[in-house]
Amino acid sequence: MGMKMIYRLLLVFHGFVGIGAIAGGWAAIVNPLEPLGAPVDMLKNSPFENFFIPGLILFTVIGLGNILSALTILFKSKYQGYISSVFGWALVIWIVVQCIMIQGIHFLHILFFIIGLVQGGLAATILFKESLFPANILINYYKKTGKEAHEE
Repeated sequence: MGMKMIYRLLLVFHGFVGIGAIAGGWAAIVNPLEPLGAPVDMLKNSPFENFFIPGLILFTVIGLGNILSALTILFKSKYQGYISSVFGWALVIWIVVQCIMIQGIHFLHILFFIIGLVQGGLAATILFKESLFPANILINYYKKTGKEAHEE
């Protein structure tokens, strides 16, 4: 897979996740007792009494973070691989924590968990292809150990 395709996929995923998280987060902020029909009793095993704080986190970290990631792709930031990685793994962690707190797993959890893994994987590919830290350490190590193995 070429680098253009990797960047395009990341742009689509970040845009999709960002827009959805902003919409879902906003719904929870403006209606913390029943956002988009979700009953507040879903939170009975969590530290939250309503959806306001989770909605705020969803809106800012997952929503705005993924929009920021999409913008770094459009503006060709040299830090784009790192930023995509951070927000891809943030999505994975968000989904795992959410499933633990509501003590359930639904189709959308699986879908967004996979999207987060794909974002993390694509970001790692960028770090390796561009020989950026920490990938450069592994690349240099394998180059060095490969040469030593051939010299013996």
